[in-house]
Amino acid sequence: MTSSVPLLALSGMLLTFVVTLVLFPPYMRLLRYLGIVKTPRSDAPTSHGRKRGTPTMAGLLVVLVVTLATVLFYFFVPGEEQTPGRTRGDYVVQTLTPLLALVSVGALGALDDYLDAIFGRGIRGRHKLIWQASVAVAGGIYIQRHFAITGIFIPLSGEWLIGGVAFIVLAIVAIVGTSNGVNLTDGLDGLSGGTVVFAFLSFAFIAFAREYFFLAVFCTLMTGAVAAFLWFNVHPAEVFLGDSGSLALGATLAVASLTTGFIALLPIAGVIFFIETLSVILQVVSFKVWHRRIFRMAPIHHHFELIGWPEEKVTIRFWLIGALAGIIAAILAFATPVK
Repeated sequence: MTSSVPLLALSGMLLTFVVTLVLFPPYMRLLRYLGIVKTPRSDAPTSHGRKRGTPTMAGLLVVLVVTLATVLFYFFVPGEEQTPGRTRGDYVVQTLTPLLALVSVGALGALDDYLDAIFGRGIRGRHKLIWQASVAVAGGIYIQRHFAITGIFIPLSGEWLIGGVAFIVLAIVAIVGTSNGVNLTDGLDGLSGGTVVFAFLSFAFIAFAREYFFLAVFCTLMTGAVAAFLWFNVHPAEVFLGDSGSLALGATLAVASLTTGFIALLPIAGVIFFIETLSVILQVVSFKVWHRRIFRMAPIHHHFELIGWPEEKVTIRFWLIGALAGIIAAILAFATPVK
């Protein structure tokens, strides 16, 4: 079974890429027809004015394609009698939590995108946080029970034991934090899409290192679908991810990291999301305490725009950082004793 996993993962990535690529043009026309289009934030750099009227809520299509592909691939997994330990039951256990996180948080984001586009006001922040935290608690409990989680792995060291309640708290911080971190990153053409592709590809290898082969396949399904979105999102963007994508992708990535036990590698593989979030926190704290701004604008990608970097340069340089960080995270996973 192990030898067939790379082929399954590769075929899955190509499938979601091609299907999503084909579906995006009619989907974008539908979004434009429904009036689900982008309204740039009022304090955004002036160059962002051209983004007004661009369709958003692209994440919903990514969620739908990955969901259908995950269900489809269930039927390509050998049955119980053929490969004990690598069965359809294992497939369900390893893919259910990330899939439910993708669907549940994606639905929340899609509703927020729709309300914001049609009525000019989306779901309140605290309500979104409550929903994300609820998903995190449910996901954390499921992962603990079905993967016998007793701790987390520290790169190059080994397992660090943590209690049940501590793991749930960690799940809340990871899922809520990463979900909103990707959302903050989704401010430049291609930025969130490219960095998410590298992060999921990294965790596909990390899952393989832990011998969670079907989770690795799921991560490649995500990689293919998001890469197809990126095809239409690179500068100048034809469609935007929206909360339906950014919130869902971040939550799903965090669930994958929790499942592998390598949550400590999430700030590395997802370093851009971590930096973007940290820049906002530092900006808010600095302004409230010292009445001064550290950056010209937060998240930090806007700071670089305002000091003269073209949007494309910011995006590509952040991609390079994300790609290198993803490679480092995968190498650290293979170099860490997990037995």
